[in-house]
Amino acid sequence: MDSLMTQLRALLPFDASQRSLWISIATITFNPTAWNIVARNEHRNRTLTRKVFGGNARLGCYFLAVMIFSFGMLRDSLYTKALLDQPHKALLPQPWDIVIPAVLAITGQILVVTSTWQLGITGTFLGDYFGILMDSKVEGFPFNVLRDPMYVGSTMCFTAGALWYERPAGLLITVYVYLVYIIALRFEGPFTDMIYAAREASRAKGKGKVTSDAATKKEL
Repeated sequence: MDSLMTQLRALLPFDASQRSLWISIATITFNPTAWNIVARNEHRNRTLTRKVFGGNARLGCYFLAVMIFSFGMLRDSLYTKALLDQPHKALLPQPWDIVIPAVLAITGQILVVTSTWQLGITGTFLGDYFGILMDSKVEGFPFNVLRDPMYVGSTMCFTAGALWYERPAGLLITVYVYLVYIIALRFEGPFTDMIYAAREASRAKGKGKVTSDAATKKEL
């Protein structure tokens, strides 16, 4: 085990004694975990909507959006700080050391921005947990290419940062980011599907009642 760790450190040197590394990992863990907990509570109890914003679900969702965006910016800043505190090692030959991270960063940002554009503020920032549901499934770019383009784009940006600053520790952090996103999606995806399935069942029940009422009136 010690030999494996030694080889790993030689290939991807990192300094585990740096406090900034663990703070960065903590914020990466905190963000999706906290927002999913808050959103699920909102779906069940409407805490923000009823107790903070007087029954206005949109204000509650916008508040959560500001919090998610702000903590996301803080997370990115702390990630950069963590990278700069880590050992430097060239990861790519020239000119790919500039080209590849630039392409990854641009592509990642395109995926994040276009996802937000397609979904809107409430669609992006968990509005469905507030009862603000989209009329239909979004199928335009980038959702016609990827199921979860925002998470993919974010992971690409983390990778780009590691390669740009030439910090192997950043690649290890990126792997952790990817794992955190996979875990978050295992909770977020099915729960969101359940919300929309309940909406469709309610619609179907409503249509059935209308049809039944119409048939009764016709018989009369």
